[in-house]
Amino acid sequence: MRITHEADYAVRITYVLACEKRMLPARDISEKSGVTLRFALKILRKLAADGIVVSYKGACGGYELAVDPADLSLGRLIECIDGPLEISHCLSEGFDCTRVKDKRICQFRKVFSEISLDLRDRLYSLYLSDFIPKEPPAASM
Repeated sequence: MRITHEADYAVRITYVLACEKRMLPARDISEKSGVTLRFALKILRKLAADGIVVSYKGACGGYELAVDPADLSLGRLIECIDGPLEISHCLSEGFDCTRVKDKRICQFRKVFSEISLDLRDRLYSLYLSDFIPKEPPAASM
């Protein structure tokens, strides 16, 4: 199982903003994170919609973190982009299992659910601040 490139890039983008501790133009975010400008803008829109970043319009506009890095978990970032952390599609609400009539008795579903919860708990216990160096960041990631 992998998170999507989009979720990975969201982590990179928020890391750049957390290290910079100020508003940055999208172009600077793109350059510092190694994410194309077009893709960065798409991700920044999703992060803004979830209240993780604030968007400032205009010629002097840009983006900054709206959440303290100590309060921003990797789990929240990933779920903002990818949706619920579930390792199998059988855990989704609308899934109709063709293997068993009552999915509540499926042993695979039970195990997948437990693993998903463990993964979710772990990702929600890691915060962006855990990764920010105490010294100024290097020029590239």
